[in-house]
Amino acid sequence: MHSPSLLPSIIIRPETPADEPAIEILGKNTFGPGRFARAAFRLREGVASDPKLSFVAEINGRIGGSVKLTHVVIGDKRALLLGPLMIDPAHRNMGIGRELMNRSILEARLQGHRYIVLVGDFAYYGPFGFDRIESGKIRFPGPADPARILGCELAKGAGEGYSGIVRRNY
Repeated sequence: MHSPSLLPSIIIRPETPADEPAIEILGKNTFGPGRFARAAFRLREGVASDPKLSFVAEINGRIGGSVKLTHVVIGDKRALLLGPLMIDPAHRNMGIGRELMNRSILEARLQGHRYIVLVGDFAYYGPFGFDRIESGKIRFPGPADPARILGCELAKGAGEGYSGIVRRNY
């Protein structure tokens, strides 16, 4: 006789407007009130993420993870800003973040986007194709540690043309 599986049911799917309240709670539980002071948050504030490039992880029918990609401009070139990547603390270390990252990067590449920027930990994001950016080459309009500004080329050589301040793309 088989016992019921203790593994959660995980579905990675596109984000919908109905997911926003659960994503907001996830952000509160993941980052706390300090999330509003982050440079990347300031760029996303009041600007919708791209629903074709933003995904949630539904875990046993509830939102337990989220990744968003938002259109930005770096200097005079269009790019994407990745973040936040959020995983419910109760479901960390299960590969959910990896699945969300892979899905969002793949979709961005398939849709013809050329470059993604983020502020994050190189040890985590490096395996997804993100590299450190030369200090001062790409700057955020707010506090961001230059050593944590990372970029990912979705097309070979695409990162060469990116420099300047990251701005909102209304």
